Amino acid sequence: MPRGNDGQTKVHYQGKDDDYIIFVDNVEAVNEWKKDSSVPLAQVVSGWKIFVTHKHGNQGILDTASNQQLDAEFGTSKEEDVVKLILEKGNIQENQNKERQGDTNMTKGPAVAH
Repeated sequence: MPRGNDGQTKVHYQGKDDDYIIFVDNVEAVNEWKKDSSVPLAQVVSGWKIFVTHKHGNQGILDTASNQQLDAEFGTSKEEDVVKLILEKGNIQENQNKERQGDTNMTKGPAVAH
């Protein structure tokens, strides 16, 4: 998973009953895999987990999809097959995380009552 200000790329699949998301390394890796499926999925997928959003589209709380949910939606609970289906039929989405900035020393300045 990216840290700091790194971008995040995910593939969103809208199913019959729920929405599923997987995280990928980048758009180019997905497109390369679509052209040549001999590229190992490990070079495309980041984190190797399938998330479910409970009908909240591509946002909301991400929970790990259960085998029962995967079996009901995709006809299999084998993660490799499900990831392939999501990559083939899902929508790729990129976003840039906002810059992180925190207080470096709270003992100085107006935040402290003198």
